[in-house]
Amino acid sequence: MGEAERGESAPRARISFWCSNGHETQPSFAHDAQVPETWDCPRCGFPAGQDRDSPPDPPRTEPYKTHLAYVRERRSDADGEAILAEALAKLRGEI
Repeated sequence: MGEAERGESAPRARISFWCSNGHETQPSFAHDAQVPETWDCPRCGFPAGQDRDSPPDPPRTEPYKTHLAYVRERRSDADGEAILAEALAKLRGEI
């Protein structure tokens, strides 16, 4: 199956993108297509830009937090002690 059966292919341009790890990616785009500002690097997954000297910063990922970590952000140690004392009092039948 060749060009005669599929028709003429559109003229293409290869555009270079660089990620913060220095990887170069060269996807090809049709000449009349709009080229995106960033492209995902196929080697590391970081965003890549067309400026080799200042590639986009890698995304910041926050570590997984447990339920207890979120509670500790909202409550002080004194609040925690008060809640614990109240719960223990209910269990003992003091309240």
